[in-house]
Amino acid sequence: MIKHLVKLIWNRKRANFLIALEIFFSFLVLFIVIVLAVYFSDNYRRPLGFNYENVWNIGIARNELPHDNQVETVRQLILALQKLDEIVMVGGTDHRAFNWGGSHGEVNINGSGFFFRRNYVTDEFATVMGVKMIRGRWFSKEDDGSNTRPVVINRLAAEAIFGNQDPVGRDIPGFGNWEFGNSESVRIVGVIDDFRHEGDFAQPENIIFFRMEFDSARRRLPQYLLIKLRPGITRQFEEKLVSRLHEIARDWTFQVQPLYELRETSMQVVLVPLGIAGLVAAFLMIMVALGLTGVLWQNVTQRTKELGLRRAKGATRQRIYRQILGELFIVTSFGLLAGLLLVVQVPLLDLIGVISLKVYLVSLIGAMMIIYLLSLLCGLYPSWLATKVHPADALHYD
Repeated sequence: MIKHLVKLIWNRKRANFLIALEIFFSFLVLFIVIVLAVYFSDNYRRPLGFNYENVWNIGIARNELPHDNQVETVRQLILALQKLDEIVMVGGTDHRAFNWGGSHGEVNINGSGFFFRRNYVTDEFATVMGVKMIRGRWFSKEDDGSNTRPVVINRLAAEAIFGNQDPVGRDIPGFGNWEFGNSESVRIVGVIDDFRHEGDFAQPENIIFFRMEFDSARRRLPQYLLIKLRPGITRQFEEKLVSRLHEIARDWTFQVQPLYELRETSMQVVLVPLGIAGLVAAFLMIMVALGLTGVLWQNVTQRTKELGLRRAKGATRQRIYRQILGELFIVTSFGLLAGLLLVVQVPLLDLIGVISLKVYLVSLIGAMMIIYLLSLLCGLYPSWLATKVHPADALHYD
């Protein structure tokens, strides 16, 4: 049966080649959209690793005061904020959450490259952001005057460097030269759970937190202040907050944004392009469906003599129905096979990057099922028309 169907397809190879080509390009577009949708949805279900509710971000644009004066001004800003009744705690950070940028680095560890995100934060950062410790501790006064630079890493980084071993109290080789330009050691004091800095749709990544200190040669000023507010505080508090900040730093500029607003903006960065891509893919599927239905309809009309003769020789309507759908199934398979030969090169050449093999396979199977379902729906009506061809209709042709 299959051999016969292939022969029939070959006899109309030009028309069937165009159908297969249409299926091929539709599969590629659909596969890309599904990969992105599955990838981002898979990331979305993972925990963020921090709490953004009732937390506001204050961006600081400083003037060109000498560094010592800036240090004192930042210290006064933190003290002033802590005195406000609406604020529970104040922290500082080099890079705010829900930001697709940031600072990254790579060092050689155990003979292989280790790629990571780094951030400088204050001792209060973990409490303000609700960071969950799973081993060791966060930065504290205990680290004052330490001969080694304390760092906190996340679970993913700990597993990448030390495997199943406890990393607390151990040094990370190579970070002193990379980060500070000297041989100073970097020692792990704690491990946190996964921390997805870029937001809900971001892939978990290796993160290393360095302690931000104001009172030594290691001091570094925060680019952002984070404030944990009491429940029920609204945006009306912003005017009072900015006014208090300007009382201390008149020439500085402050941008206040609740983290939930930054989260929404971060999500739109992903959802808007993905939605546009989905609409393009949906429009393409509709055009493919209309074109495929039209081609099959025309195909059945042109084959009235052939189908009539088959009916005259005893072929049932059910067999005619299966023949048309079988031909469409084989042509669709040819188009998908060509698409598979192309997309299978992606994991073989290690081009999928952060996309896991699981996401890749789920997307591949999903795209194939949708294409087959689309072909089936497009072939139902033309196949039904083919069953309506009467044996006598063949007599109308020479």
